[in-house]
This record gives sequence, structure tokens and C-alpha cells, in this order.
Amino acid sequence: MPTETQCRIALTFIPQIGDVVARHLAEHFGDAASIFSAPRRELERIPNVGPSRADAIRQFRDFTRTEAEIRFLEHHKITPLFWTENDYPARLRHCWDAPVLLYARGRMDLHAPRMLGVVGTRRPSAYGTECCRALVAGLAPLQVTIVSGMAYGIDITAHQAALEAGLPTIGVLAHGHDKLYPAAHARIARQMLEQGGLLSDFPSGTPLNRMHFPRRNRIVSGCCDGILVIESGITGGSLITADLANSYNRDVLAVPGRVGDDRSAGCLTLIRQHKAALVTSADDIAEAMNWHTPALKPPSPVQTALFNELDPDQRRILDTLGTERLSMDEVQYRSGIPRSRVAEVVLGLEMMGILKAMPGHTFQHLGS
Repeated sequence: MPTETQCRIALTFIPQIGDVVARHLAEHFGDAASIFSAPRRELERIPNVGPSRADAIRQFRDFTRTEAEIRFLEHHKITPLFWTENDYPARLRHCWDAPVLLYARGRMDLHAPRMLGVVGTRRPSAYGTECCRALVAGLAPLQVTIVSGMAYGIDITAHQAALEAGLPTIGVLAHGHDKLYPAAHARIARQMLEQGGLLSDFPSGTPLNRMHFPRRNRIVSGCCDGILVIESGITGGSLITADLANSYNRDVLAVPGRVGDDRSAGCLTLIRQHKAALVTSADDIAEAMNWHTPALKPPSPVQTALFNELDPDQRRILDTLGTERLSMDEVQYRSGIPRSRVAEVVLGLEMMGILKAMPGHTFQHLGS
């Protein structure tokens, strides 16, 4: 009988079974081995499975491929992380399209308290390169883990700057661990294995394919608390990563650039459309991400007096927020107050200085 690890890997090899369906199956059965031993009729009842996918599961027999993959993982000291395991990155687990299986190599902490994705153009200007180095170095006192995609330009500059600053850094690959693209970054990748690591959701032998880069970008966004964009055109991978981050309710930050420069057009658009907070220093990043840790102090008498004068809807929204940052939709859902009224109350609380709009279309109670 195949082992649990074999069955977890095999689940990603079955035609027609993507990550969403695989997670439904794992959630229903509790372990991967039970999926392969389940009756066809029970498989059909799982959300989004149906007869065709149930047949594909029942007919899968290629466990020799999974055995070869396990030998490869063991030889290269790569750890498979299944979606139901505690070692799987908690931030990514909550994303609707999270991969059911990850392959991790190195000494990375995927549960680090502060994780920032840094992305940008593959052909940065001297200004963009220097901004990237300075911003990453400025985050050293906060011990932020820097995550990027190992590409030319801003990606590899961020990884290199993190290594130089003594920060952990994680590279997310758009292929398996049997290769490295681009090969020119092999030396930096080896250093990263000692001060972070490499992460992928692709098994060994996966051919290079441009369609794999958006899959990589979703992991960069999903693993992090926020995404920093440094120089980007109006289209491309950096903007895809920023859009994914917004869809996951992550903070998006952007460095402004020169008007008329194509390499700054993407950042300026994100800022203009209120999809990203403008940042120019590591302190700006720390403030936007709420990474500063000032001493706790009691609320001022003015705040206490204002709270006592609030109407029931205002108090309910503040109670709903608590110490969290929530979007308008989340506030409306949790409080049960109609959306039109939520918008009116939130605006009023902002005007009173009790509530603050934060990056990522979220709000925070200033008294929390």
C-alpha cells in the first residue's frame, strides 16, 4: 500500500484535480490515503468532484512516480508540506487558491511574525535598485523576512539586500527544485538555503513555462503580511502580485517614481487608484504595516468622553473591529449592520479621529 506521503504527492499528479478540489478532498477525509481507498460514490459527493474526477482518482496507479519524487526529496533534503499540516504556512492556508502541497528547502520559518514580499521590474533603474537596497536594509532592526521570486531585477536585489542585512529571505520558484531559473542566481540561492530557503509547489521535472509565474506570485502574496512594489510597468507580474495581495486582504505598498517613466507607471497607478500605500522609507513601511511596537498607554480622557457619546451603531462597529484591521465587507458581515449604514458610520468615526483608514482598504480603531 502507498504511504501517506506518496498519496499526498499523488493527489497533485491526478488529471482534473486542482488545488481547490484537492483541499476539499483532504478536508473531507482527513488524510490523503483515505482519498485513494474511498468508494467512487463517496468521492462523487465531495464538492466539485463529480463522476469524472471520481473516476480519475480511482484509476490513478502511477505510484512509481511518487516513489521517485520521495527519493528526490530525501536526497536534496526537501520537506513536503501538506495543506492540513501545522508546518504549512498559516497565512497562505487561508487563501482560497492555496496549493495543497508545498516543497520547502532550507532553513526558513514560514510562520515568522513579519513577512514582506518585495517585487518589481526585471529591468530596474539605478534609482529602483538603490531604493530596494535601502528599504530592505532599513527593515533589519525589525527582523522582517523578505520574500520574492528569484527573478532578475528587483527580486534578486531584494534577496541579496536581505542576505547582506542579516535578514531571512525566501525565494518562491516557478518550477521544481531540480533546477534554478535563472541559473545566474545559483550562488545567491545557495546562500539563501542557510539564511531562509526556497519554496515551490511544483514537483521535480516540471518544465519551465511562462504560465507558471502567476502560480508562483500567489504564493509570494499569500505567504506575506504585505507586498512592496518597487518599479513596475503598467502590466506584468508585479501588478498581478499586487492584485492577488489585495484579493487576499494583504497590505500593498508602492514606491513612487518619476512621472513619465514607464518603470514607475505601475506604482503610480496603484497609488492613484488607492490600491497601495505610498512609502519612501523603512519607517513608512513599518508604520503602514503596524510593525512599530510603542509602549501601551491608557486611552486619553478625550477618547473616553467621545466613546461615551457614540450611538449604538458606532459602538457596535468599534466592538466589531476590536484590535483587528478589517475591510468594509468584513465589518458589515460581522456587525450585521447594512452596508450603506456601515459606510456612513465609518466615515463619521474617521472624522472624529477614532478610526483610521489603512492600506488594503481596511480600517483600524485608533484606541485599540
